[in-house]
Amino acid sequence: FGENVAQRFQAYGWHVIGPIEGMDVEKVSSALAAAKAETGKPSIIICRTVIGYGSPNKAGKGSAHGDPLGEEEVGLAKDQLEWGYEGTFTIPAQAGVHLGLASQRGKAQQAEWNSAFSEYREAFPTEAQQLDDALRGRLPDGWEEGLNGLFEKADPIATRSASSLVMNAISKGVSAFIGGSADLAPSTRTILEDRGHIGKGEFSGHNLHFGVREHAMGAVANGIALHGGAIPYTATFMVFSDYMRPAIRLGAIMGQQVIYIFTHDSIGVGEDGPTHQPIEHLMALREIPGLVVSRPADATETVEVWRAAMNRRDGPTVMAFTRQNLPVLDRSTLNPASGVLKGGYILWESGDSPQVVIIGTGSEVHIALEAGQKLAGEGIAARVVSMPSCEIFDEQSKEYRDSVLPPSLRARVSVEAGITKGWERYVGLDGASVGMSGYGASAPAGVLYEKFDITAERVASEARRLVNGAS
Repeated sequence: FGENVAQRFQAYGWHVIGPIEGMDVEKVSSALAAAKAETGKPSIIICRTVIGYGSPNKAGKGSAHGDPLGEEEVGLAKDQLEWGYEGTFTIPAQAGVHLGLASQRGKAQQAEWNSAFSEYREAFPTEAQQLDDALRGRLPDGWEEGLNGLFEKADPIATRSASSLVMNAISKGVSAFIGGSADLAPSTRTILEDRGHIGKGEFSGHNLHFGVREHAMGAVANGIALHGGAIPYTATFMVFSDYMRPAIRLGAIMGQQVIYIFTHDSIGVGEDGPTHQPIEHLMALREIPGLVVSRPADATETVEVWRAAMNRRDGPTVMAFTRQNLPVLDRSTLNPASGVLKGGYILWESGDSPQVVIIGTGSEVHIALEAGQKLAGEGIAARVVSMPSCEIFDEQSKEYRDSVLPPSLRARVSVEAGITKGWERYVGLDGASVGMSGYGASAPAGVLYEKFDITAERVASEARRLVNGAS
């Protein structure tokens, strides 16, 4: 396989330098200077190099990549490179001089920036405070005011659409909130209204257009977070999360506050069929250490998962939202949505001594609630737990976790429209999990839930079996 890298990046509109002799320090230095001088576009420097350069017996060979050179070959390489210093790892004094000069330049530039910022603060105190807050990772006072009472009385609404309303409320209070989608902004509902668009020569906007480049999108968001001064979000369909998984993993490794939005989160996608219906993706994302995955049950929980993500400074968050409309849970008969902040909470129960616990996430919480109420009508005391984030729940104290999922109560059923592998952590070996065992199909969402038997009656049936087996 071969390609003309220079022409590829020229087609992208980049500033292309080279190919140059990558082993020539002066040529590399000159190329770097030319790249710095180009301020209107990104630069790429194409270097022709030799792997294992300097090693008489391994230069240009694949073995130089993964195998140690060995003491003898290192000695030969030093001779060939005319390295006149003794010891296995010696830093020449000249290098120390260059390091000192770099430190001096940095101190001077920092002093210059601090002076300019002081002048800016005097002239624009409000804007300076916003910038200072953003750079220090502080949310502005009162940023949550627009979230209060957002869905107290609302018709059924998809959580992707509820998220859009929440995002726009956040954007009004947090100027550092920016992001975009991989060419799916209308479908993922992630446009920040009246906030402008970022483009060439225009950086005052808040909406980014990444194009159909999921991996690059995730990497760019990581870079924005690393720079500081902004809270970035990305968006695409959940089934495409695989394309950006390496970037998500790096965001988690680096502990950066990036919010990855994935809509169309289950077979509820409907007619688009199995190619666009995520099955294994929720569990695959939950397996990434340091990543929080949040899947709210309705609009009220959507507010709370956003609240949690905005306050989480030490790592990234995945938001999983539905395409299909969901009823807004009536909180007058249920526990408050603030329980979301603990990852999992008791949504409803029919008595003080439950005989069975039903755990649901996202759109399937409604199925869990219907099943629990059905069982209560039959005289079986049921507890329904909404578990929007397993990771946040696992961070809670053992006392709290045991209060939600009592260790002595082994009759447990989980329901989620994805693979069931992994739910044994919460339902135990004696429990049951209702979900998907294969790929989806093309049909309306309601038809698919019936076809794959992800229904309240199926959940209730599993619960009856467990309760009767325990009695």
